[in-house]
Amino acid sequence: MAIHPMDEHHDGTATTVERPGAPAPDRPPGPIAAALGRLADAVPMLRQTERQLRIARRLWRSSFLTGVLTPLLFLGAMGIGLGGLVDERTGDVGGVPYLAFVAPGILAATAMQSAAGDSLWPVMGGIKWMKHFHAAAATPLSPGDVFGGYITWIGVRIGLNATAFVLIAALLGAIVSPWAVLAVPAAVLCGLAFAAPLTAYSAIQESDLPFSLIMRIVVVPMFLLSGTFFPLSQLPAGLRPLAWVTPLWHGVELCRGATTGSLGLAPALGHSAFLLLVIVVGSRLGAAAFRRRLAP
Repeated sequence: MAIHPMDEHHDGTATTVERPGAPAPDRPPGPIAAALGRLADAVPMLRQTERQLRIARRLWRSSFLTGVLTPLLFLGAMGIGLGGLVDERTGDVGGVPYLAFVAPGILAATAMQSAAGDSLWPVMGGIKWMKHFHAAAATPLSPGDVFGGYITWIGVRIGLNATAFVLIAALLGAIVSPWAVLAVPAAVLCGLAFAAPLTAYSAIQESDLPFSLIMRIVVVPMFLLSGTFFPLSQLPAGLRPLAWVTPLWHGVELCRGATTGSLGLAPALGHSAFLLLVIVVGSRLGAAAFRRRLAP
């Protein structure tokens, strides 16, 4: 039931009358929406982030399934199921129960997989198939703003999923240190270290055929060989240097150091610097790729 303002009396005065089926008048934004709007006015790329957030509000169930529920089921199977056998045989792994060892690895690996999924097919869709990135670039947003806003959204999504994962993992006994709150930004850094370069790569492709290969020969092997499920010391000596140059290993070390309280300041700064370097380089390449593909 909406308000129709066009009914007038014979004396010229007007009253508002409710008419069924009439469109409702626009309502002023709430204080949170207004604050976000002012922030987006100051940082234009956040308009693209806002668009992604509005879409995610309609698709949150599938996002929760892939970003939170699936890794928690994995944690239950590996950390509690397999972990009981590991603890019974070895006592602990890295000085903590296997559940506490594997939980941060799954957290970082989930951030990687989520970032990879958001940085491949959706980017090609925005540039080539549905072209909503072109529509965004036709507004006052620059192609660099579109790229930055999309990458920011990936970071926000990873942060939300990581927060939920850490809270539930703590209830399951997988968190042994109050420093675990730092595992959330560590997971975000890990995810963005994949999102930035992969988005840059996707933006210059004309076909999605290479994307499946990236998932199969890059993402999945990295998931298995970057210290996620077992200490890197158990890898053959010749493979360890390969793990050291992967963003996932640095992300796993940061997350594990936070949830177990075992990482010193210097190693933490070193891992963070590596991930930030990858993000900066990937962002520069990505912004250039978006300018090349979206510029009129």
